[in-house]
Amino acid sequence: MKIAIQGEAGSFSHEAAQRMLPQCTVVSCARSVEVFDRVENGSVAAAVIPIENTLAGSVAEHADLLLDRDVFVQREFFLRIRHNVIAVPGVKLRDLRRAFSHPVALEQCRDFFRKHRNIEPVPFYDTAGSVKHVMEKNLHDTAGIAGPKAAGVYGGKILQAGIEDNKRNFTRFFLIRKARQVLPRANKTSLAFSVKNFPGALFKALSVFALRDISLSKIESRPMRGRPWEYVFYADILRGEDEAARNALRHLAEVADLVKVLGIYPAG
Repeated sequence: MKIAIQGEAGSFSHEAAQRMLPQCTVVSCARSVEVFDRVENGSVAAAVIPIENTLAGSVAEHADLLLDRDVFVQREFFLRIRHNVIAVPGVKLRDLRRAFSHPVALEQCRDFFRKHRNIEPVPFYDTAGSVKHVMEKNLHDTAGIAGPKAAGVYGGKILQAGIEDNKRNFTRFFLIRKARQVLPRANKTSLAFSVKNFPGALFKALSVFALRDISLSKIESRPMRGRPWEYVFYADILRGEDEAARNALRHLAEVADLVKVLGIYPAG
């Protein structure tokens, strides 16, 4: 089974994909839009995308693509994020003058750079890609910061493990497919909706869940692309495809301008 990810082999998305589907073949894509294109055109069976991190928040581009594209969330998975200093074998920590990684990863390792002021953090397009670059160029004064899988994929050596500031660092991943398929024991629903801008509009929208004792585990707003000062709400409800949830969504459609179910799946 071919599974698309955004990023290089050895990335956290790669690890998440293989944890979710151990026998899969991972197809690396340079851009997120290519990941969604591949799912929609059928060149891959599915894709694994990060949607939210406990420190950095939601991945806005992926939220927008879930709304715009014809895909369906089938599963979620939570991956513990561990950042590691990875260098060419034989290089020592004291030899380093630079460390490449994705800007979000660098931001999550501020304590490390405060303690090692001789090492300059340098933004790079991808965590695993930074290790790939260091190894291909045989750089002896530079490391990449990435997950442990990147060290194995590219033959790097971990000089220091677990350098992230906060050990409660998790990323939530979605498995998305083109076909709408609800797995057994699905008990969570992700949806997007928008309402008109009048007093009580959001209250009315949320009341459809409160009236049926349906709990929301998440809600946030995002600007609607191409419609200035209009917003879409992304929400997760702790119900699957049962009668109460179906009635709530029908009721929501009566008071909202837009309602799209992004996925129904077992909670991770």
